[in-house]
Amino acid sequence: MALYFLHGVLAQLVRAPACHVGGRGFKSLTSRHRIRRTSLCEVFFVVSTYRRGIVTSPTQSWPIGTPPFPAIGLEEFQAKVNQRGATLYRDLPWRNTRDPYAIWVSEVMLQQTQVSRVNGRWQHWLERFPTVEALAYAEQADVLDEWQGMGYNRRALALIRASQSIAEAGAFPQDETALRALPGIGPATAAGIRAFAFNLPGVYLETNVRTVFLHELFPQEVGVADRTLIPLVDAACPTDDARTWYYALLDYGAWLKRTVPNPSRRSRAHVRQSKFEGSHRQKRATVVRLLLAARREGVDESSVAQSLQIPVDDARSLLDELTHEGFCTQRDARWFA
Repeated sequence: MALYFLHGVLAQLVRAPACHVGGRGFKSLTSRHRIRRTSLCEVFFVVSTYRRGIVTSPTQSWPIGTPPFPAIGLEEFQAKVNQRGATLYRDLPWRNTRDPYAIWVSEVMLQQTQVSRVNGRWQHWLERFPTVEALAYAEQADVLDEWQGMGYNRRALALIRASQSIAEAGAFPQDETALRALPGIGPATAAGIRAFAFNLPGVYLETNVRTVFLHELFPQEVGVADRTLIPLVDAACPTDDARTWYYALLDYGAWLKRTVPNPSRRSRAHVRQSKFEGSHRQKRATVVRLLLAARREGVDESSVAQSLQIPVDDARSLLDELTHEGFCTQRDARWFA
């Protein structure tokens, strides 16, 4: 039986016609997701889904590179998400623009930061730095000052450096590879810019999107890896209106987090953020604030040590670390933002 099953699996990996799971067809998935070579990971995926009863026969066909939707069919899933999205739609300010720069700033601000906090700060940022060129040529200390309270300060530095590259190029890139080559822009941010600014399809796998896929497609699974979700996110994204689709996923996911136990906790990527109080991150953030408050006169290691109530050697280590990362510069025995 085992040899028969493996033979059936390998045969399907070679043929790769349309996907059928539980009697539901996925003909639309066949063209975009074929690959030339078969990996052992794909074999083991089919074996594991067959053993769990998701694939009911070793000769069922499915598109290479796209695992079957385990719980419901593609069209049913899309219809439910679109219906939920229409009902739960949030009229957020960054949804009323197609400016890739403004959307990019919103995407970075929304990383691990509540929507209610970003709403207001985003508008103020754009008043201060209205264009990518304005940000590119702004004083770094001004940008860091505006970013305070919005999470990791290194994100502000990445915004500056990426804006300088974009300004030098003369146009905001649409291509995923070009976007991901910019400092601080990873797969999700690139996909978000492409979807919301240019209405282009892609894999936008952020926390609310992940929540919906786990809730609907893996209701009982624990430790679901992103590598399992990515082909599903890709397959589900419509080619003609990625913007509306991802708005729907974001709003449905945000609603799920308020109404059911957070499905994202069943993701293998889920990590509890370490305590901020008393952490190294808090000390770094405090030093940045001290530097910004003393732009003209700068700070020395003794004043930093006194403010943080830490040994002078530890204060010097923090200042050296921030200098190395580009947050400040040293002149004689003082540091300046």
